[in-house]
Amino acid sequence: MIKAGTFKGKTIAVFGLGRSGITAALSLKAGGATVLAWDDNPTSVDAAKDKGVPVEDLNKYNWDEIDELVLSPGVPDNLPEPHWSASLAKEHDVPIICDIEIFAREVMARAEENRPKIIAITGTNGKSTTTSLIGHVLKACGKDAQIGGNIGRGVLDLDSMHAGTYYVLELSSYQLERTNSLRANAAVFLNLTPDHLERHGDMDKYEAAKRRIFRNQIEADTVVIGVDNSEGRRICSELKVSNGRRIIPISGRKSLGHGVCAIKGKLYCAQNSSVHEVADLKKAQALEGVHNWQNAAAAYAAVSSLGIDPQAAGDALLTFPGLAHRMETVGQIVKVRFVNDSKATNADAAKQALSSYEDIYWIAGGQAKSDGIDPLSPLFGNVRKSYLIGEAAPRFHKTLNKSKIENKVSGTLEMAVLCALRDALNSDAKNPIVLLSPACASFDQYKNFEVRGDAFREQVQNLADMFVKEKRAGDAA
Repeated sequence: MIKAGTFKGKTIAVFGLGRSGITAALSLKAGGATVLAWDDNPTSVDAAKDKGVPVEDLNKYNWDEIDELVLSPGVPDNLPEPHWSASLAKEHDVPIICDIEIFAREVMARAEENRPKIIAITGTNGKSTTTSLIGHVLKACGKDAQIGGNIGRGVLDLDSMHAGTYYVLELSSYQLERTNSLRANAAVFLNLTPDHLERHGDMDKYEAAKRRIFRNQIEADTVVIGVDNSEGRRICSELKVSNGRRIIPISGRKSLGHGVCAIKGKLYCAQNSSVHEVADLKKAQALEGVHNWQNAAAAYAAVSSLGIDPQAAGDALLTFPGLAHRMETVGQIVKVRFVNDSKATNADAAKQALSSYEDIYWIAGGQAKSDGIDPLSPLFGNVRKSYLIGEAAPRFHKTLNKSKIENKVSGTLEMAVLCALRDALNSDAKNPIVLLSPACASFDQYKNFEVRGDAFREQVQNLADMFVKEKRAGDAA
């Protein structure tokens, strides 16, 4: 755990006692702060208390005595409406921060030569894969890489820092909007498409939150930015004009005169008037698709900017095992391959899988985002049939019918898997894919996308076991 010594002697309120909230409270307590932690859920309060977190009903406390509020990233302080704790903080001029800000202050409190390296990653899609991939490359190259933030462990739960540590942090817009002090040695900005607008209000404010990842960078630092969409190209141009940092454009689909790019799966680095091949990404089973080629370009650009050996980094890309719930192959039954892409919680994320395969038996649905699956219509030609689940099923049914794509309202994931397997086995496709890529949040049927993906994986494994038993019985007969 990282002790928050910069808060020693202060009184800090913590609201939201999930993973990051409990860790933040314990970090602050260990650093010498007076901690007042609370949650609207009594069960969460009791669980935190059992772990040694000092709890206090913030509704009843004198907020004039509070120095700062650590607010869980998922709790709104403005839109769609401010949480009561945020309203009290604003009423008493109490700054609102998150655990990333605590971490950043701890880093900046150290002498320059004793600070760890920070690689921060944001973007609408691809953050988790890129974060995990960077961590994998650094570890393969013998570095002490700590991976966390919006993925895996909370940032303050990571191992104590030293000058040789590399912190690889996935950062959401929710975290970035409450972070003021972070300086990223390498800031990775993958892409920008509409998302979380109910929280930010509009695209301008959403972009502004994301762009805070560049805040506090100096000339010695690096920006790695995706230029495969117009928003990325615009932001890249604006950054080039506005500051002197090193800027490395990345692409998964086109040649770049300067930067790191993938062309038909071959990764190239173009810098200082020379171009060299980094790796053949088609040999990396966990990096299928143009979007993953861009993720690989981002990872390579980020680590190489910090002095990691280029050859070792390129080799490490090919051994990446992949990320759970993101285009993850979870089994095969006869000729049918099952791919778990449960992390695709919006249309733009689902687009990556739909563009990477053919002969798809697509399981989609859940709690739909505002644009539904209409933006995916150019890729419907890759879909043999769709199986629709959750709240969005009737709406998606109408969209697919307009495009004359065969579909079935299955309702539940279990029924969708069974129907998709039956149809795929009976098809003339040589390599059919049963793809769970919902293009929706999971909250109508599952606690989160991980639970949804785990349910898919478990059902596939059970069906595979059943097929093996039946085959053995048939052979014995």
